[in-house]
Amino acid sequence: MDNTGWTPDMALGIPLFDEAHEALAEQIKQLTHCKDEDFSAGLAQLIECLEDDFRHEEALMEAIDYPALRSHREQHARVLASLHQQENGATKSGRAAVGLVLPWFHAHLATADTALAIALQMSGLDLAEAAKVG
Repeated sequence: MDNTGWTPDMALGIPLFDEAHEALAEQIKQLTHCKDEDFSAGLAQLIECLEDDFRHEEALMEAIDYPALRSHREQHARVLASLHQQENGATKSGRAAVGLVLPWFHAHLATADTALAIALQMSGLDLAEAAKVG
């Protein structure tokens, strides 16, 4: 995968997800190109945004009793753990870790999040209402 941010083929057809994912992809891309002195703050902001996004996705999975909740949650936890390890660390290794997040994000959207989007659409859950809660 290249280091591009959001591309139209990443859309899942659920505005709630697509808007959040587009913002995250662009945030990751910008962090890979920011100045060294801005990296630490940008990493902290990225982690916070990812935690919010993952928490919301996981709440939706719980709401529909999603069978792949555990494995999906584990994927989220692994990414967050690797980024948390980079906090207060060397900028060079932090940049390397962030450089791996965008390709992971592309793959995660194409697999785990696509399956979740289908399950959510089939569940009948009111996603407009779910967006207000999240």
